[in-house]
Amino acid sequence: MQTCRGVSVPLSYPCATVPVSRMSTVISRNQQPRPRAPIGVFDSGVGGLTVLRALVQALPGEDFVYLGDTARLPYGTKSPQSIRRYALQAAAALQARGVKCLVVACNTASAVALDALIDEFAPVPVVGVLEPGAAAACRATRNGRIAVIATESTARGGAYQRAIQRGLASAAVTTRACPLFVALAEEGWTDGPIAEAVAHRYLDDLFPGASPESAPDTLVLGCTHFPVLAPMLARVLGPRIVIVDSAATTAAALAGVLDAHGLRRPPGDGPGTLRLLATDGAERFARVGGTFLGRPVEAEQVEIVDLGAYLPGPRSSIASPAAP
Repeated sequence: MQTCRGVSVPLSYPCATVPVSRMSTVISRNQQPRPRAPIGVFDSGVGGLTVLRALVQALPGEDFVYLGDTARLPYGTKSPQSIRRYALQAAAALQARGVKCLVVACNTASAVALDALIDEFAPVPVVGVLEPGAAAACRATRNGRIAVIATESTARGGAYQRAIQRGLASAAVTTRACPLFVALAEEGWTDGPIAEAVAHRYLDDLFPGASPESAPDTLVLGCTHFPVLAPMLARVLGPRIVIVDSAATTAAALAGVLDAHGLRRPPGDGPGTLRLLATDGAERFARVGGTFLGRPVEAEQVEIVDLGAYLPGPRSSIASPAAP
């Protein structure tokens, strides 16, 4: 198995491979860059911590504010209207904390709400996880056949197929909803016979061993919960399959956006800081989140916030926090 974290698939693809119109907004001429402001990151829960982990590793001098909308997870089973509303509210809460850039660390929100977020929060740059992952898959495939595993909403919406075929028009893309993988990751059951049995049930017909030449050679982890399952998936699928982790590719895309907009924090400022926000369950967030972040998280580090204070505004958007 090869992954996009290793040397087999380079991560230093130019940002131009991701359509700028869908990845980020453009800073207006009157907007002053704020390189010392934090970067906002949000997800429907703790899965986006895999993205945050990659961002912190790639950009250790930056300050990050992470928001997990744990009160309303998962987004992947919700209607498009609800997903857009939740994403706009989460982004508004981060904007209220003065973020200089917004990372949508949720494939479902990236697939359904990215355009609305770009329109609403201009001129703040907005980076999703879907386009960088799709671009990396186009670079990784050898036979033009790519499989995507995702939540129900992401799979149903077809956003990955469209993004991949924008980069590689001849690609044959197969998408499979794998909702049980989210539950396994949340419970920490990332290895062993139960996880492997679920993987075989979802994936055996996508990757038939009897006819590998007609099967995908690349698998995109189209949900931010799934990277913690990658070692198990590698054993199930074997060494022929390249696994694309959108967390790592998003870190490369964010670095390019910061540089393009003059938002990179000065190197002499020292190490960055991290603030963790959630909408419910600080104890569970800390217990489960440590697995995704790759380091212990204490419940006392998690601030609970109420996104109900952020109401729909005039542009499909969000107004200022509501008065008590």
